[in-house]
Amino acid sequence: MIDRLKQFFTAEIANKEGGSEHQQQLAAASLMVEIMVIDRQLESSERHVIQQLLQKQFELSDGEIERLIELAHQEVEEATSLFQFTRLINDHFKAEEKVGLVENLWRVAYADDHLDKHEEAMIRRIADLLYVSHSDFIRAKHLVNKDSSGKQQH
Repeated sequence: MIDRLKQFFTAEIANKEGGSEHQQQLAAASLMVEIMVIDRQLESSERHVIQQLLQKQFELSDGEIERLIELAHQEVEEATSLFQFTRLINDHFKAEEKVGLVENLWRVAYADDHLDKHEEAMIRRIADLLYVSHSDFIRAKHLVNKDSSGKQQH
C-alpha cells in the first residue's frame, strides 16, 4: 500500500481503543482506495463510488473517507505492501465478506466505465492475498460488470 496510508492506518486505526471492527473497515477501505489510484487516472466517478460504499457499508466518517482519499492522491507513486491490510481482513472477515470486498473493488474499478489492466491485476492480487477462489473472483467481476451501467466493459 502507500506509505502515508500505512501511517494513517497505524496512527488512526490500529491504535484506537476497542476499534477492531473499525480497523477492519478501514483496512477494506484502504484496498478500495488502492484500486482507485492504481491506474494513475483519478476519476471523480471512482471517488464517488468509494465514498458511497464506505458511507453505506462501513459507516466511516466523512473526515476518515476524505483523509484516506487525500493520502492516496499524495502518495500514488510510492507502492509498498498490501499485507498489513489483507492480514487484518483475513483475520476477521468471513469468506463471504471477503467476496463482498472483492465485489466492491470491482465496483470501484468499473465506476469510470473502463477497466484498466492495472486495476484488474491489483484486484486479482488482493483476491489471492485474501484467499478468494478464482471462481469467486470471476463471479464477482461478472456480477458487478452486469450490474454496472449496461455498457460493455473490456
